[in-house]
Amino acid sequence: MDALIDHKAIEAVYRNEAGRVLATLIRLVGDFELAEEGAQEAFEAALDRWPKIGVPGNPRAWLVNTGRHKAIDRLRRRINLRGKLKAVAAEAAIELQGEPAVADFAESEEIADDRLRLIFTCCHPALAMETRVALTLRVVCGLPTPAVASVLLVSEEAMAQRLVRAKAKIREAGIPYQVPDRALLAERLAGVLAVVYLVFTEGYAPSVGDGAVRPELCEEAIRLARLIDQLLPGQPEVLGLLSLMLLHSARLDGRRDGAGELLLLEEQDRGRWDRARIAEGAALVERALADSSAIGPYGVQAAIAALHAQAPSFAETDWPQIAGLYQVLLRLQPSPVVELNAAAALSMAEGPMRALSLVDALAARGELPNYAPLPAARADLLQRLGRIEEAAAAYSDAIGLVRHAAERRLLMRRLASLF
Repeated sequence: MDALIDHKAIEAVYRNEAGRVLATLIRLVGDFELAEEGAQEAFEAALDRWPKIGVPGNPRAWLVNTGRHKAIDRLRRRINLRGKLKAVAAEAAIELQGEPAVADFAESEEIADDRLRLIFTCCHPALAMETRVALTLRVVCGLPTPAVASVLLVSEEAMAQRLVRAKAKIREAGIPYQVPDRALLAERLAGVLAVVYLVFTEGYAPSVGDGAVRPELCEEAIRLARLIDQLLPGQPEVLGLLSLMLLHSARLDGRRDGAGELLLLEEQDRGRWDRARIAEGAALVERALADSSAIGPYGVQAAIAALHAQAPSFAETDWPQIAGLYQVLLRLQPSPVVELNAAAALSMAEGPMRALSLVDALAARGELPNYAPLPAARADLLQRLGRIEEAAAAYSDAIGLVRHAAERRLLMRRLASLF
């Protein structure tokens, strides 16, 4: 029989549904590794079956039910001649769940809750923050272990061990796969928001691979933020984060040229920006900043993003106000990365000379030794000051540090423009 679909169609289903399928399987089987194995085998079965039968009417339901049966089969294979009561009990528990009906896999609160349960589980305070981030990137975002290792600047072997230990701790400590009671939400919210934003950042500016952006990760992070807003309505920092991501994502199409290469902000065609999303994000900013006593870092960053998004052109951007907001952000969230961004904004408001002195002082402190944006920002300032040889050396330093191919090509283009 001729293939009814090609593998690209299945890959699209994988990109859109893998995380949701895994989240639901974790709920059904109660074990991270067993669910991951079941999900993997379900997609392998899809690669074999779907070219012959076509994509099912509800591919997510097909994958979840197939993965559930694969998980049961794996448990059965683990039972040896003497019997393993724990595995038998686990199989019985999965069987008692019953087979989910196709109707259960509509765009429903149940499916949404599965993803929310999963992210709160990954962000449990019993896990170290770096482990929460790694587990979320691996399980919620579906990044392969080598990519997670690259994002967090550790070896692949160390990352694999960290993930195994994290899953074991969840299992052995009996960390529940659920959204916690409202009384416990506050202690987890900051960590959850940080991880959601990291998911978005990995989509907006991928740390590995060749693609300029990963829109599906951006959309997943926005979807998760909307769920959190439903769970905790009116929380200023939830609104701030949602606004920030909407405003950034509104510019996604403009970040690439026709060949898919990255563009600088001043090079982008603002006609390609999503104005409806900008309007939604700007309205949320106002709500996030309505209570001056509850203004947080995400709200301030969203206000900065709104000024960028609403400016008629790069030249007409309100740089003095952006520079002022960065000073507010520095007080709320002092960090060398925020200092670098503040210096860049100051350079647009007051010129590059003072900003260069701030960037040089930051570099001298040695707090961002392998951070490519630091020499890249310095190169831009030197270029604007006409110090071309020094700018070329700084661009070369940045090119040597950057890990993402699209960013490397952008920096190489900037270097070539000097001469």
